[in-house]
Amino acid sequence: MRFAHATIMVKNMEESIKFYQEIVGLPIVKRMPTGPEMELVFLGEEGNTLVELVHNKKNENVSFTQDISLGFEVESMEKMMKFVEDKGIAIHSGPFQPNPNTKFFYILDPNGLKIQFIEH
Repeated sequence: MRFAHATIMVKNMEESIKFYQEIVGLPIVKRMPTGPEMELVFLGEEGNTLVELVHNKKNENVSFTQDISLGFEVESMEKMMKFVEDKGIAIHSGPFQPNPNTKFFYILDPNGLKIQFIEH
C-alpha cells in the first residue's frame, strides 16, 4: 500500500495553486472539474505522495485545526525562512531545533493550514 495524496479543501483555488507552486514548489500534475460547482487539482511529482486541492463553490468556508500540518523537507531552513518572508508570508511559529540534526518552522497556507518546512 502507498500513501497516494493528502486532500485540502480550499477557499480559493487560484490563490491556493499559486501558494503551493510558488512557495512549496509543487508543479500541477492534474487539474479537472468534478462537477458544476467543484474542481480538483493534484500537485507534486508523479509516483510520489501528492497534494490534492479541492474547491467547492458551495462550501468556501473551510477551516483547519492547529493540530494538523503538512511537512516539506528543505535544504536550508534559513534560506526558506528568508524566501517566505521576502514573499510577504509571516512565520507562524519557530524556528525550532529539537535535536542537533533537525530544524523547522511553520507558516500558514491561504486556507489556514499549517505548513512545516524542515531541514535534516
